[in-house]
Amino acid sequence: MAVSYEDVTGELSTARKALLTGAEEAEEVLAALPGPADRTPAQREAAAAAKNTARQVRARFLAAHADAVYDELTEGRTRRPRLAELADAAAVAFPGLAPTAEQMAVERGRPQENKEGREIDQGLLFSRLLESPVAGPHLMDSMLLPTPRALAALTEFRRTGLADLGSVRVERRGTAAYLTMCRTDSLNAEDNRQVDDMETAVDLALLDPAVGVGVLRGGEMAHPRYRGRRVFSAGINLKALHAGDISLVDFLLRRELGYIAKLSRGLMVDHAGAWHSPTVVKPWVAAVDSFAIGGGAQLLLVFDRVIAASDAYLSLPAAQEGIIPGVSNFRLQQSAGARISRQIVLWGRRIWATEPDARLFVDEVVDTADMDRAVATAAERLDSAAVVTNRRMLRLSEEPPEALRAYLAQFAMQQALRLYSEDVIGKVTRFSRRD
Repeated sequence: MAVSYEDVTGELSTARKALLTGAEEAEEVLAALPGPADRTPAQREAAAAAKNTARQVRARFLAAHADAVYDELTEGRTRRPRLAELADAAAVAFPGLAPTAEQMAVERGRPQENKEGREIDQGLLFSRLLESPVAGPHLMDSMLLPTPRALAALTEFRRTGLADLGSVRVERRGTAAYLTMCRTDSLNAEDNRQVDDMETAVDLALLDPAVGVGVLRGGEMAHPRYRGRRVFSAGINLKALHAGDISLVDFLLRRELGYIAKLSRGLMVDHAGAWHSPTVVKPWVAAVDSFAIGGGAQLLLVFDRVIAASDAYLSLPAAQEGIIPGVSNFRLQQSAGARISRQIVLWGRRIWATEPDARLFVDEVVDTADMDRAVATAAERLDSAAVVTNRRMLRLSEEPPEALRAYLAQFAMQQALRLYSEDVIGKVTRFSRRD
């Protein structure tokens, strides 16, 4: 039976039932079809129609009840669950609203082209929550809290000044925390694991009172083409994307709302001075060796000082990959203006550190042999209480929270759709076969 607009937007208990009915009708259609990889064109159309009908129901439900959903999941905004916990809790508390843990487990076992695209429903959920002026700010602030992993590692890090997190190493030298990305086999291409490690590393640097400034740099690579050379980042791991191992929630959304947001906005803490400064903010230096591609270039836009080797370049090949380059479309306007932003994002322009336009993204260009000295000098100069306060005010002017929230609400939905678009799947599949 068709679910009416009135049922799904009316009183909450009635709307819950209508939501479940709409989801069950779609699942009945999917259950009667072969798996995604084995469907005929007609069967794919039938599956798409069923899923779109259910998503229309979910969209209407959230348009009417997003705040009620969020309040129930957070106990009236007294709890601060993170993205993954929220997604799982929504599936349990509001059956039919989001994919269940069992459904997501099946999805994770499939390559990207063979999935049902259930992450689109998660994208819809977070898009509507972020849109809300009630739920959205609370959710964004919740993601600024330190992770349990970082809190567990903090005592040892404060004692030794060292933390090996797997894909990221952290070392305190003087008052600077040096974060070294060390995925030596993949040129620091990011995946779910590296996002988790990066957030933990950023948390440790922000939580340790002995640290005054953070530095991010790529380590020496074992990859044949760059063996022994430092590399900043090759962006998203396309092999992992093809294999279905790049998660909307645990990678694409967590990355923006988690460690990148903490680099930009700081870490939420509970301390005696929280009445005037609820976040711990520190200045950050990025050191770019070889290249900063995709997600690596995105990172540069939130750093306070960017130093690049003279042979380095940056690029955002998101249009060629088919996805959205995180919050770069928002932040590039501040750094480069509309024309260059379009050249980089839409046309795939590569910017070399020695080009005049590189000064829009890079503060200092030095010979490779001088990188260590330049980085140490920048870290020493930025370690200042006055820098911290002025950085806080600059960020507020550059990136008003409400404007950022509006962008992220659209990003959650549009990036989810891009992940399951035919062109993206075709590109990552060809990349995997070529590699």
